[in-house]
Amino acid sequence: MSDSVDVAEKATPTQQRDRRVRFIDLLKAMPAMAPDTVRMATSAIGLLTVKSSSVASVGLVFQKAARKHPERVFLRCADPGGEVRELTYGDANELVNKYASVLSAHGVGEGDVVGILAANRPETLLVALATVKLGGIAGMLNHHQRGDVLNHSQKLLDSRVLVVGTECAEAFDSVPVEDLRGSVLRLPEEGKQSSALTDYPSLAELARYAGSDDPPQCAQVRAGEKAFYIFTSGTTGLPKASTMSHLRWLKSMSGIGGLGVRLRPSDTLYCCLPLYHNNALTVSLSSVLSAGATLALGRSFSVSRFWSEVVRTKATAFVYIGELCRYLLNAPEKPAEREHQVRVVVGNGLRPEIWSEFTKRFGIRRVAEFYGASECNLAFINALNLERTAGITPLPFAVVAYDPVTERPERTPSGRLRKVKTGEVGLLLTKITKRSPFDGYTDPDATEQKVVRDAFKKGDAWFNTGDLVRKQGWNHVAFADRLGDTFRWKGENVATTEVEAVLSAHPDIEQAVVFGVSVPGTDGKAGMAAVKLADGAKFDPQGTAAHLVQRLPSYAVPLFIRIIDEVEQTSTFKSRKVDLRAEGFDPGKVSDPLYVLPNRDSYVEFYPEYPGEVASGSVRI
Repeated sequence: MSDSVDVAEKATPTQQRDRRVRFIDLLKAMPAMAPDTVRMATSAIGLLTVKSSSVASVGLVFQKAARKHPERVFLRCADPGGEVRELTYGDANELVNKYASVLSAHGVGEGDVVGILAANRPETLLVALATVKLGGIAGMLNHHQRGDVLNHSQKLLDSRVLVVGTECAEAFDSVPVEDLRGSVLRLPEEGKQSSALTDYPSLAELARYAGSDDPPQCAQVRAGEKAFYIFTSGTTGLPKASTMSHLRWLKSMSGIGGLGVRLRPSDTLYCCLPLYHNNALTVSLSSVLSAGATLALGRSFSVSRFWSEVVRTKATAFVYIGELCRYLLNAPEKPAEREHQVRVVVGNGLRPEIWSEFTKRFGIRRVAEFYGASECNLAFINALNLERTAGITPLPFAVVAYDPVTERPERTPSGRLRKVKTGEVGLLLTKITKRSPFDGYTDPDATEQKVVRDAFKKGDAWFNTGDLVRKQGWNHVAFADRLGDTFRWKGENVATTEVEAVLSAHPDIEQAVVFGVSVPGTDGKAGMAAVKLADGAKFDPQGTAAHLVQRLPSYAVPLFIRIIDEVEQTSTFKSRKVDLRAEGFDPGKVSDPLYVLPNRDSYVEFYPEYPGEVASGSVRI
């Protein structure tokens, strides 16, 4: 029987955009929540009472779960070949302790960083848990990065130890040996070797002879200490390492896991999102550990094998980002999509216009949509299972008027900010308090740039999320768009300045302006570049494609390139970019030469069918 709340069965697109939460919606949601009342009350208490000074941590939560039910399955992994492997809580904790012993022998202690460059595999998660058990910080590197970008990221970590999976040999080899930070340990994998990596010690071999006792440091870590570094593009060029404290992770466990997802011990949550993504490392892991449930870890997202892996791993829940939902919905129907046992999904970015269609086609009874960001100090969670909302938060926030040119909050003549009305879109600010601190980045200047001070009264401080949301009422919001010099594509933040730098390094390109554009039928924004060629140069479709593909992650490569005569700029360097973004790739507005990228080999002249191919997922870079 479905436990969904039918709040707007046949809403028009306008109604979907203007969706408000009313008191009647709250009343309708109550009966379905009754079985989870005690669990939710306990989680709410935990959310509001855990403090920075509390002796509580990610490692301690995992360690206690392993002691409580050592025989229960913690990890279930579906290999591409069809085999499903399982690892119990007890066995996983023993491996984590062995890894911790090895890391400790390499000098890792309180506050030290362990860089982790590895794909989705059990060892990636276990090394992260070993690190935080020691009071260290797990630096989760994006294994899609290459060259200067990856080198910048690993330098930022300044790690004591760098753990590298052999499946990431290509990425590792793109970083100069002399720039590597810390001792390198490799995670071997059958059939995956690298001439560069074979020179380094194997973590598995070292762990074979290591001690397996729980490290005593684990019982001393406090909630306010740093647990992970998660890389985010932010609003400046190269990636920044945002801090995830144990406190924020614990709040996610109570807020998203306990109030929203509400797994049971018998549940299995399938996650095919990368472990360097907070939806995996924080949302998925904390939801599983909050219930003592099972995490099914997929290597990567694949439309063709998604539902078969969900069925094979016995998943009753899965984590998503909006684009994942869109691809599944666009795929042809297959039997496995109705053979699954999934009853709840958790994630962010499920677009209003496909919400009902998605849940009905795949028989999803409950959607725990949430809003959050790697560096944000609070999260919204759709605890009531309402449609088309990112949910509610008990923590203070404000949705304010903003200037679309400066992309900053608007100040009234008195110097204060103005909150928008219910139903309107504004810039989301979250209040920085002792109970919801802003952990910031490794760069203090970057941290300060995200803080809005004296917003409503002298001395207050608010985190600027850079996101536009619709204020829906009853403390609910819905995500609308993203501001700043980043846009979101394929579930990743793309920094426009990073792409501009790579484009400008091409000998034929004098200047480049990069921005995100909406493509009908897709989530997020696709990359588009307006470039001015050097004097006498001609646009080289193949050479430009090769230049970009070799230097950027696939999700950051522009799908559209417009050749312009001049890059017009105002004193704020913003208004022309706004105009270019507004014109996008509309043939009625763009008379300049326009190229698109149907595959990684070469750009071609724009053709009308291309946006539809992007929406269907047939364009793969």
